[in-house]
Amino acid sequence: MAEIERESMEYDVVIVGAGPAGLSAAIRLKQLDADLNVVVLEKGSEVGAHILSGAVLDPCGLDALLPDWRTMGAPIKTEVKTDNFYMLGEAGQVRIPNMVMPPLMNNHGNYIVSMANVCRWMAEQAEGMGVEIFPGMACSDIVYGDNGEVKGVIAGVFGLEADGSYGENTEPGMELHGKYVFLSEGVRGSLSKQVIEKFDLAKDSSPQKYGLGMKEIWEIDPAKHKEGTVTHTMGWPLGGNAGGGSFIYHLENNQVYVGFVVHLNYENPHLFPYMEFQRFKHHPMVADLLEGGKRVAYGARAITEGGWQSLPKTAFPGGALLGCSAGMVNVPRIKGNHNAMLSGKAAAEAAFEAIGAGRSGDTLDGYDTEVRTGVIAKDLKRVRNVKPLWSNYGLTASLVVGGADMWCNNIFGTSPLNLKHGKSDADATGKAADFKVIDYPKPDGKLSFDRLTNVAFAATNHEESQPSHLQLKDASIPMSVNVPEYAEPAQRYCPAGVYEVVDDAFVINFQNCVHCKTCDIKDPSQNIVWTTPQGGDGPNYPNM
Repeated sequence: MAEIERESMEYDVVIVGAGPAGLSAAIRLKQLDADLNVVVLEKGSEVGAHILSGAVLDPCGLDALLPDWRTMGAPIKTEVKTDNFYMLGEAGQVRIPNMVMPPLMNNHGNYIVSMANVCRWMAEQAEGMGVEIFPGMACSDIVYGDNGEVKGVIAGVFGLEADGSYGENTEPGMELHGKYVFLSEGVRGSLSKQVIEKFDLAKDSSPQKYGLGMKEIWEIDPAKHKEGTVTHTMGWPLGGNAGGGSFIYHLENNQVYVGFVVHLNYENPHLFPYMEFQRFKHHPMVADLLEGGKRVAYGARAITEGGWQSLPKTAFPGGALLGCSAGMVNVPRIKGNHNAMLSGKAAAEAAFEAIGAGRSGDTLDGYDTEVRTGVIAKDLKRVRNVKPLWSNYGLTASLVVGGADMWCNNIFGTSPLNLKHGKSDADATGKAADFKVIDYPKPDGKLSFDRLTNVAFAATNHEESQPSHLQLKDASIPMSVNVPEYAEPAQRYCPAGVYEVVDDAFVINFQNCVHCKTCDIKDPSQNIVWTTPQGGDGPNYPNM
């Protein structure tokens, strides 16, 4: 095939992803120099369409970026008033007193927000400063320069044939070149994954660890609504089958965010994370809250959980990894948006300095140094042992020893422990024959729902004539390896019902995909590769 010809555009900085990290970088660049040419490329149909987060926002990142945000009309109104922690059993619950929790776990001064709406507001601020933002522009590949540095990205490819080839009606997209390219794609970004591998950025890190977060928005009985209340739970229904827990956040307008996180290092391939979430809602405490209400939205997203030990080098020739593209979530706090904003700000400052010195395409070592020695490092280091304790020794050890370790870090600024992560989440998956099948109750259609019904509430859509963005390295693996050895867990770990085994065939319903990336992470054969579909496709989250 003849080489594809594309037009190109030149920028000072190209940013992939209009999440909190990418938008923070864009805003900070313009604050530093209004004449810098900055572009943000977003694969969602609009800014916020693919943003899913808890979310209780620690405003420290926004305070550093836009100190006057409280008077600028930001959609950040619901301050946390009540903070609850519960250990659940099947029929009841025990509250963990706030006084035994390390101070860093305190949510007072934080805000319950829709990060989708926060990002929409941040995009307005960026555009008002002259940043170009192009939604519906998926970035499908990296452009490398003459010396192997990242030079830009290919964006806006539309109308590929079903087999992935270019046809008469294919729009080949454009090359967008930058002196620096920032990858702020979120968890397990397809370009970030390529860059981490190409430049061996994770060579000195533990394997990255992940969780699957699922979330519903409910409108509940006003008599039960307590605006500003934050509740976290652990224990039932997961028990010893997997790590994880729940969150219930009361925001405005009689709405609550109901979420459930399952750590993806679970061993039993029969585990069904989505059904664990649905079963959770039948706990008496949760069922009483939701009874008489209605679910209005659903979504799912992987979460980076490796923390400090799993952080790769964040700078590479020609660019940087921002936020969850590198993995900056504080797992015990279930918070990463503040670190995403701080990383965007730091990357912008490093790029501004480099461009001012006449540099381009080199490695922004100053950014990586700031990540590893500044406020992000302080936030991640003091909780670094909680996740490996939970993964290796279970919930009780995580609560007791992990809690003591966080107290030690809080009081003394350090800890004698420095634990590492072991296997990847894919390698942690056990053989089906070694575990019992888990019997899940059928959804009742009132509190709990089947996957396909819920996926409709994610408003996800993919043009069916395009090639599947979920690719198999070896098409024979699902039936020859994963079915006999693991009972093909893709049928269960996917929260959108994308994968099925039908009549001895492995079926991929890519139209259902909500871009959570779990398949790319958890497949025990590491045979599934998530690539970006054409721009604008995927979920359309209104208020997540």
